[in-house]
Amino acid sequence: MNIIYRRDIAQSPTPEERRQKLMSDYKARFANPYSAAERGYLDDVIVPHETRPKLIRALETLQTKRVAGPKRKHGNIPL
Repeated sequence: MNIIYRRDIAQSPTPEERRQKLMSDYKARFANPYSAAERGYLDDVIVPHETRPKLIRALETLQTKRVAGPKRKHGNIPL
């Protein structure tokens, strides 16, 4: 915060209070998962008590998933 808002803090009559207010505003705007979800960086924001059930459901879904391997580009040629 001291670098980003250096001039604003220096010009304030109470620099420490201004610094604390700017820090809380910055954290509210940028230091939360919701701003990242708005930008599309996250698929879902999970509440902590829902983590285990969602993880179990995802692993159960993946347990029966089958992915076909890549097709061979070349067969065995007779030598």
